[in-house]
Amino acid sequence: MKKKQSNTDNEKDINKVLKYQEKELDNIKKIDKVKLEETISNSEQILNELGYSVPNNHLKVLDKKKDIIVPTWNEMCNIASKEVKEEISIQDFFTFEELSSNSMAINRLNTEFNTLYKLDNIEIAISVFAGLLSSVVDILMIGIPHRTKHGLETGKLSNYVRDWFEKKFPEADMEELANSKISKVPFDAQDNRNTNINVEGLSAYYHRLLTLGHDPFLGLLFGVADILNGTMTSIDKNGKIAHQAIKAYSDRKEDDIFKAIAKQIIHFKSDITTSMGLPAPLMTIFNLFQFGKIGDEEQTISQIVQGMYYEGYDFIHFCSTSIPTMLNEVIVRICYSLKKLHEGNDLKTSIPFSLDRTKNPKLETMLFISHSIACSVNAGKIYFKKNPLAINYSEWLTFSKYAYMQLKWTLIQKPKLRDAYINNMLFDNLDEIYKEIDKTYSDYSEKYNIIFE
Repeated sequence: MKKKQSNTDNEKDINKVLKYQEKELDNIKKIDKVKLEETISNSEQILNELGYSVPNNHLKVLDKKKDIIVPTWNEMCNIASKEVKEEISIQDFFTFEELSSNSMAINRLNTEFNTLYKLDNIEIAISVFAGLLSSVVDILMIGIPHRTKHGLETGKLSNYVRDWFEKKFPEADMEELANSKISKVPFDAQDNRNTNINVEGLSAYYHRLLTLGHDPFLGLLFGVADILNGTMTSIDKNGKIAHQAIKAYSDRKEDDIFKAIAKQIIHFKSDITTSMGLPAPLMTIFNLFQFGKIGDEEQTISQIVQGMYYEGYDFIHFCSTSIPTMLNEVIVRICYSLKKLHEGNDLKTSIPFSLDRTKNPKLETMLFISHSIACSVNAGKIYFKKNPLAINYSEWLTFSKYAYMQLKWTLIQKPKLRDAYINNMLFDNLDEIYKEIDKTYSDYSEKYNIIFE
């Protein structure tokens, strides 16, 4: 019969087994609960086979997961309503330091956005250079049209353009074309002999300025419509609009729209180099501007424009004034492209055809500045010359377009784009917060049973 061991020896053996158990538990921390319980059971069996009485308080048993019950949203709202009686705002959820930090973060994002669209010194220099150079070309080479005994004279560049048109469309050929049936249109009445409605000022000198069909831009709409309907649409020198059918010109009507368009273009061609050529685009509309007291004679805007046309401010001169405007555009766009290439962009993204601010964020602003400078110089030229013929009509039209686009950008597009930029940044930060929440939830799920009611 075995001799029963002493209590001291018993305690030593138990401690040895417990140490072994602790070591095993450390090795299986990441093992699932079933295997852990199996290990504990094996340890108890070994102690029982040795004949030892195992005290329960000496065993480390894995605690079961505790339950965490998450109430519904409505329940949480009810609890909050009971706890907080007074009105609170979103700012009450943050400390003063957090609010200051949020404000600084928003200001930083605003600064980053503004930096994307703010011109640097080189870009400003490009805009100023383009505006001034185009103004110099306008002053020195375009000049002011005036009639002489040798015909219409202007600056060297403008004279070159007029000579080119006259060589391209010889007077003899254009006169022959004007007399042919193919160029005859129903809105070409040169006086009131055949009209049903009197058109004040209608004459050989002014009939092209007073009829919408002769406008190089509006004629593509009103002129074609008049050819199809056999009518004449006019704005007389007093601003009165008239739309009438002239019986004597009824045979000039066309029923096919494509023939009408062809006839309209041919008629433009036959008139372009006449002594009183086509008016500048949209010049006819100025007959409606029966207001203003300009100059010593206190003329209206309409009278000023009619005088300009009489003195030679026609479509060909408009084409001449377009050269400095195009030069302005070309300089800004080429320099902008070269700068982007220098900054490491590829050729495809550096070619500035598009004015889309998401692709070329600074180009439109640069063009607005350059054309603003050109118009300012032209305004000074008009003031010192005291002559409305000094106006660069093409430049002012271009400036008007960019001024409208810049105003629209400043008041509407920029605030929306800024909000989108800041929101995207905030959403990126929010994604990081969601990742932290997911990690925290995952960590708690290992320790607790999370129950959503």
